[in-house]
Amino acid sequence: MNHTFRSKRKFFFLVPIVILFGLTFIVMWLWNAILPEIIYVKSITYWQAMGILVLSKILFGSFSKCGNPNHGRSKRQFINKIKNMSPEERMAFKEAWKCRFYNRNKC
Repeated sequence: MNHTFRSKRKFFFLVPIVILFGLTFIVMWLWNAILPEIIYVKSITYWQAMGILVLSKILFGSFSKCGNPNHGRSKRQFINKIKNMSPEERMAFKEAWKCRFYNRNKC
């Protein structure tokens, strides 16, 4: 039983590393296939693509999912709040969101 656990532990340790290297290759490939022809930037190397991937995670991902025990709680609370609304409240909520994000000039 202990031997099986060790092999699974190795597997779960290697999977994120393989995903990181695979995503890095995809970022490099997409960058080099699309951007040089559209906005005339230079092609990038594999390690530059990894740097862009890590930088974008730092800037936009904020690593909030790691170690946060309350992650997802506010989303669940929001969904429960929407589910418990009456039909009139739900329509008013939809109209407020449409006003806020789509039709700013009409409200």
